[in-house]
Amino acid sequence: MIIHNGYENLVIVSPVVTLGIFDGVHRGHRVLIDCLINRAKETGGESVVITFSPHPRLVIEKDHLDLAFLTTLDEKKDLLDKAGIDHLVIIDFSSEFSRIPACDFVRDILAHRIGTKYLIVGYDHHFGRSAEGDFDTIKQCSELHDFKLEKVPGLQSEEGTISSTSIRDALIKGQLDDANRLLGYNYSLSGSVVEGKKLGRSLGFPTANIRTETHKLIPANGVYAVEVKTVDGSFTGMLSIGTNPTINRENGIRSIEVNILNFDRDIYGNNITVIFRKRLRDEITFDSMDQLALQMALDRADTLKLFA
Repeated sequence: MIIHNGYENLVIVSPVVTLGIFDGVHRGHRVLIDCLINRAKETGGESVVITFSPHPRLVIEKDHLDLAFLTTLDEKKDLLDKAGIDHLVIIDFSSEFSRIPACDFVRDILAHRIGTKYLIVGYDHHFGRSAEGDFDTIKQCSELHDFKLEKVPGLQSEEGTISSTSIRDALIKGQLDDANRLLGYNYSLSGSVVEGKKLGRSLGFPTANIRTETHKLIPANGVYAVEVKTVDGSFTGMLSIGTNPTINRENGIRSIEVNILNFDRDIYGNNITVIFRKRLRDEITFDSMDQLALQMALDRADTLKLFA
């Protein structure tokens, strides 16, 4: 996959294009992307995904401190690369860019700069100033600028149409199995290992505290069985998300800590990735540290059993 930062001086053969945020690059997105790749093969063109950075909501909405997304830009790049597309065009999203009328975007960028020959859009796609561009708008513009247009229906699940919003809601509610099923892969997060209070070590379960990228969605509080990827390889781990209420009775600060099983290396300052395999339980307040240590031993046994 070739990554283009912007749309200047592109050289793409008969571009077959789709565009969107693609937060999560989930199963619903994959239907669209697979259609894109197939049409490119059928027409002798190259597949092109257009996305935007930063996320448009971070630019358009004034209050965005609580916004959280399924994928960082780097994660999105990796998922799109694995999907098998030829080109990824990343457009810088700014306040000025957000004010471009829909038809101007189609004419100036899709038609003239990228040279779109075939455009594929999702069932609910909107774009342009105030999201004024819909399928009918694009259809009118496509006739003016001589490219073909196709709309792909949304992929349905038991809960309805698969969407990034439904997956975010599932993760926030602790419904990890549902979220992973809708994603089509196991949710993950990455971050740097930072100094903690080292209380886990005193209980016999040393943990690595993870600092994630801003606006990366953190699943519901609780304990999870995870796969941990480090520079030294992949390991089994049990991860806790929450405020450690047994230890910090009055401290509501949320933390992410992972106990990497059978691992004793110093990884402070390193980046690691945790892949969520199973939610083991809710966060619990125990009456004593001994009770907490006993439960952590049970969590460890459950984690080992899962990975065995």
